[in-house]
Amino acid sequence: MRGGSIAVVGGSIAGCAAALAAVRGGAERVTVLERADAELRDRGVGIALQADRYEELRAAGYVTPEMPWAPLTRRVWSARDGDAEYGRAVGEQPFPFRAYSWGSLWSELRRRVPENVDYRSGAVVTTVEADTDGASVVFGDGRRERFDLVIGADGYRSVVREAMFPGARPAYAGYVGWRGTSPDVTGLPSEGRDAHNIVFPGGHCMIYRIPDGKGAHVLNWVLYTSPPRIDGLHPDLRTPTSLPPGRLTSELTGHLRALVADHFPPFWAAKVLSTPAGTTFIQPIYDLEVPHYTSGRLALVGDAASVARPHIGGGSVKALQDATALEAAWRDGGSWKEILESYDTRRGPVGAAMVALARRMGATQVERTPDWSSMEQSRFDAWWRDQNQGSDGRSGFGGHSMKPADG
Repeated sequence: MRGGSIAVVGGSIAGCAAALAAVRGGAERVTVLERADAELRDRGVGIALQADRYEELRAAGYVTPEMPWAPLTRRVWSARDGDAEYGRAVGEQPFPFRAYSWGSLWSELRRRVPENVDYRSGAVVTTVEADTDGASVVFGDGRRERFDLVIGADGYRSVVREAMFPGARPAYAGYVGWRGTSPDVTGLPSEGRDAHNIVFPGGHCMIYRIPDGKGAHVLNWVLYTSPPRIDGLHPDLRTPTSLPPGRLTSELTGHLRALVADHFPPFWAAKVLSTPAGTTFIQPIYDLEVPHYTSGRLALVGDAASVARPHIGGGSVKALQDATALEAAWRDGGSWKEILESYDTRRGPVGAAMVALARRMGATQVERTPDWSSMEQSRFDAWWRDQNQGSDGRSGFGGHSMKPADG
């Protein structure tokens, strides 16, 4: 099918990928509506793509070898053990991933969006209204524009999802992720090719090296645990508040530093504690499963659709795969109905499976942590297998394969 006017609400990684899918699928006019009025490339958090998923996305034309990345080959889970510099390894596992900075990956995707796409920064969409043969977006200043199809790439608080399924909002998982990037990458074991999970009762912290977008590297870390019940977070923990860089109070900073000092091996404690306060922030952890990825002339990609906890290492992969599947459905379909039904069939079950796996991992890695003091490799392997029950070897941690089952 060729032609049609498309609006993509949201201009981040999922939005740029969706715009690229629409152009390749044959859309005549594509408009991206991004609410931020500045470039998004300064977001320095780390993301990782599993190596096999990267190859699939590279073959589909959504990532390229030129995008700056750092190789990861192994993940080491370690607990504090007296004064041992790196702690005690409780388990190791292969970890064939490519580590990226969110901002640099977005920049590369943004450059791949064709010039004839109308990418608008500062375009705040407040509501979306669908009808039988199209949909209208309503902006903050009251203006309206109508399109043949509106794609929601606007994250976990999606206004497009709200138009499709009123009241379907992400549920708070009961814990948060503290995040930051440390400039200190000196002395890393295995020349920085390992990801490290520092474990403690009630959570863990994942640490790995990423490009800084300037030709060097920084140390990205995310620490998952229950939030402190102190001023600075929303008092109703069912609707917690994100705190962006620079917004942590001295009390919150003190809580984080004490947790790290009490539970981390000395080497890793020093790395995390060297993180500038201006790069440290808090993200509440959510999950959500939607009934469908499409409804009428509306569709969802990335976190606007299913929201999986980040433990599966597949969030960015899923957003890019959603776009790949949308492009394939577009090429095969002869009508809007065929395109959208095919896309929903391809991606709905994948989103549901990722949400379920991420919930199991969150339960065992944060909510009900094991006795790390007695953990060793064989027990670790059994603990890891239990989390992955139901995965078929082609799906699960790192994202789902898009190849046919016999491919």
